[in-house]
Amino acid sequence: MSSAIPLNVGIARSAGSGTADARKRVLLAEPRGYCAGVDRAVETVEKALDKHGAPIYVRKEIVHNRHVVETLRERGVVFVDETDEVPEGAVVVFSAHGVSPAVHESAAARNLHTIDATCPLVTKVHQEAKRFARDDYDILLIGHEGHEEVEGTAGEAPDHVQLVDGPDSVDRVSVRDESKVIWLSQTTLSVDETMETVKRLRERFPNLQDPPSDDICYATQNRQVAVKAMAPECDLVIVVGSRNSSNSVRLVEVALNAGAKASYLVDFAREVDPAWLDGVRTVGITSGASVPEILVRGVLDMLAEHGFGEVQPVTTANETLVFALPRELRTTSR
Repeated sequence: MSSAIPLNVGIARSAGSGTADARKRVLLAEPRGYCAGVDRAVETVEKALDKHGAPIYVRKEIVHNRHVVETLRERGVVFVDETDEVPEGAVVVFSAHGVSPAVHESAAARNLHTIDATCPLVTKVHQEAKRFARDDYDILLIGHEGHEEVEGTAGEAPDHVQLVDGPDSVDRVSVRDESKVIWLSQTTLSVDETMETVKRLRERFPNLQDPPSDDICYATQNRQVAVKAMAPECDLVIVVGSRNSSNSVRLVEVALNAGAKASYLVDFAREVDPAWLDGVRTVGITSGASVPEILVRGVLDMLAEHGFGEVQPVTTANETLVFALPRELRTTSR
């Protein structure tokens, strides 16, 4: 079943657009905010707290959002960088970004009770990496160096994976057999930049194979499409999201590349500088895939106080995908 249903997009121009008496308005991107994988990951931690009680340990941030992390910390979640920081025998949740086999082994050695909240779409990329490593391919993993998802995927087949961090790194790639090369990607990248990297790779390696299915997450793509639809009409696009959220950062880049005059990333409404609104008539609002809707509502309320009370949705897809919780936390009916 498709996770998104394309919808017609019609952006009505404000009366008198471009004149001094033009109405102020907000274009509100839909879809935005929580994706199915983030929703599953956050609920996984909440259910683990309900079942086991605090403290619950989480390796890395469960999702890349300051508000979510701080809210869970207040409930008794302890975020750690590595499993050796978790007391032996304790409960540890692996974040939505996925982990390498070495992390699983480290947790097992400490007798940790593990709950894996890895997004199923990230797990799919892990499975692809293992499959093509078994077939002795060189795997070119397009992604950002140091990102947790990249580390987890590369860890599935470290002898076969090379990281390609954007188009400018293509020239440094070397392969053993140009007839056995495939590319995979981090799920949260800019679609356009990823395809530019693939184009450059294919110029060097004409026999480069595509992954069996699209690696870039449906939610990442949908949020970028919605921003592209509204950006040409916007004097300013505000993206709600954290700076360590790859997909949120990408939305700022997509907005600027699609024609927005300015775009900024904020975690909270209080970070919006009123000076950004000087001379602005149309503000676009969206949020990254790990952002709860309450943070978007805060920005909308702040804008309303500055005269931006008219809100017009820009809908490009209707997301219906839902992921089941990890097996350990599913409730069974009697």
